[in-house]
Amino acid sequence: MTAGRPLSYDEFVALASADAAVVGLVLKGSRAHEGMTTEHSDHDLYVVLAEGVPTELAGFAGHRTRGLDLVLLTLDRFRSVGMPGFERYALARARVVLDRLDGDIARILAAKARLTADEASRAAADRLDAYANCLYRSLKNDRDGHALAARLDATDSLGHLLELLFALDRRPRPYNKYLEWELDRYPLPGWDTGTLLDALGRISESGDVTAQRRLFAQVEAEARHRGLDAVLDAWGDDLELMRGRWA
Repeated sequence: MTAGRPLSYDEFVALASADAAVVGLVLKGSRAHEGMTTEHSDHDLYVVLAEGVPTELAGFAGHRTRGLDLVLLTLDRFRSVGMPGFERYALARARVVLDRLDGDIARILAAKARLTADEASRAAADRLDAYANCLYRSLKNDRDGHALAARLDATDSLGHLLELLFALDRRPRPYNKYLEWELDRYPLPGWDTGTLLDALGRISESGDVTAQRRLFAQVEAEARHRGLDAVLDAWGDDLELMRGRWA
């Protein structure tokens, strides 16, 4: 590193690769998503260290510049990151730069990319109920002439909806920035990507009631197919408003 000049990504990778304490390097963020890099993209790098092994990289803990953002952590800590947490998606689509553990770093990432059956089941039930709650409030507010409240509730419903749809496929929900990237490469089974994105766009822009009900019809059918009848049936007659039969 030259005095007065920030350390580059390539320089740090070379430095870390020469350190015996480093067992893995993992790149996340836009640099790990093909086609998403811009002139503003930095390198977000996890530096995975063996437990109890001295390292000369300790001084880089918390290092952050415009081009390089480092997170130093032990292997055990790396296993638990995002489990659960907002980092799970970032690591699910991260790229292995260095793996000195015969593929163990890659296996850890693969585990983060796939929800267990129990995780998925709990998340789906919880998010379906939250989605129905926001949808119901949006449609009720629209019916009663509260336009702003209706739009805000409609927007709130979409986050829960996406959590639900990805949980049904046992995947962590992508950040909004990567939603189109994710669906383009890994579509949700049973959903047409273009139709889904169009509905999300119209609902987020205007709270389109017709779009909300059409989307709910698909969600209800899929949820019942997946055995989530009890979550929906708990809403009783309020389902009729969501379906558009209240009048």
